[in-house]
Amino acid sequence: MRPGDADYEESARVYNAMIHKHPALIARCADVADVIAAVAFARERGLTLAIRGGGHNGGGLGTCEGGLVADLSRMRGVRVDPESLTVRVDGGSVWGDVDHATHAFGLAVPSGIISTTGVGGLTLGGGLGHLTRRYGLTVDSLLAVDMVLADGRFITASPEQHPDLFWAVRGGGGNFGVVTSFLFRAHPVSNVLGGPTLWPLERAEEVMRWYREFILSAPETLTGFFAFMVVPPGPPFPEHLHLKKMCAVVWCYTGAPELADSMFEPVRAMAPALDGVQAMPFPALQSMFDALYPPGLQWYWRADFVRELGNEAISRHVAFAHRLPTMHSTMHLYPINGAAHRVAPGDTAFSFRDARWAEVIVGVDPSPDKAPAITAWTKDYWAALHAYSAGGAYVNFMMDEGQERVQATYRDNYARLAEVKERYDPDNVFRVNQNIRPAGSKPLPH
Repeated sequence: MRPGDADYEESARVYNAMIHKHPALIARCADVADVIAAVAFARERGLTLAIRGGGHNGGGLGTCEGGLVADLSRMRGVRVDPESLTVRVDGGSVWGDVDHATHAFGLAVPSGIISTTGVGGLTLGGGLGHLTRRYGLTVDSLLAVDMVLADGRFITASPEQHPDLFWAVRGGGGNFGVVTSFLFRAHPVSNVLGGPTLWPLERAEEVMRWYREFILSAPETLTGFFAFMVVPPGPPFPEHLHLKKMCAVVWCYTGAPELADSMFEPVRAMAPALDGVQAMPFPALQSMFDALYPPGLQWYWRADFVRELGNEAISRHVAFAHRLPTMHSTMHLYPINGAAHRVAPGDTAFSFRDARWAEVIVGVDPSPDKAPAITAWTKDYWAALHAYSAGGAYVNFMMDEGQERVQATYRDNYARLAEVKERYDPDNVFRVNQNIRPAGSKPLPH
């Protein structure tokens, strides 16, 4: 499609409506042959090339101005093998596709918290979500990928084939090629106990101090991410809480049902104003926030990894929570421990295995008129907390923030990633991403 074609405007949109770009061409790829053709076309003509899976990227890195977008959204096949406990997923799939297919077999693949998120982007950045403490990051369940490289070759990367590339794609983002299919190990997850517990914002410091200790020592079958939120004005939330600023923990328990009461006893001892934890199919928990965050909202993101959640940092968090600018704006702390800590920082490109949380601050609203306010709140909040961070950020939570932030995120792994980039994409064809520059390239001018 080109500008002026009937479906162009709709196809050019991405999840974050704050991003407005106009590619010269959009190639809707139906299969691997189409992907090969799109990559070759862009390479031979020197066009900027962007790869779009689910299109959720906060910084709008699934599109580009004046270049070619290879849109994989038609490539959404999922095949579950219940005997080998593996799942083959096409590169344009979203996590709702995977959850639907695996749940029929009592299985799940670790992913995020919104089912409309693309499998490709979330996986290649590492993959944090409801199952991180029990089963690790998404990349810890990745067995192999099929890829189209910058020179048009189609290869499989796995521990046995192109192991250097397989190491790099487990957290290194879309820097190394177009992943046309993923092979995952699946895990036994069927029904879970999940949902939010809410407390008044006046208790936020107390709840955060309790949470920071509890979640680090809780059994790995239980996880919960902390959030500041404005309660949406509708079910399942009771009317007396509508539009109140509150703090919350969104839980997921995958253990034995007979142990659930004892598991949640410390949570209920904190006397939440709302206890929304209930039994549900895992896909229901995964899609719980889909309606609240449809495509087309204004988004501005900032993020950091966090090792220690000290009292001073908590006080600063709470101060900005009182200034939540819109109903959709929020801050989340995703726990990184348990199974995720049993992988060494150098075993995958995702290097912050020593972090305890991934913090993300997002200003969100449907109206473009609110874009300046939500952006300013997010930047100010991040600046006030950054000194308490571990230095880098989860790449899936970053805007287009420059090379120094990318290097801070990969730390000691960056040099090795740059060497793999030089080997497989020396001309940096795949540069619309959190870019890792090829080892032999000259530094960008300041």
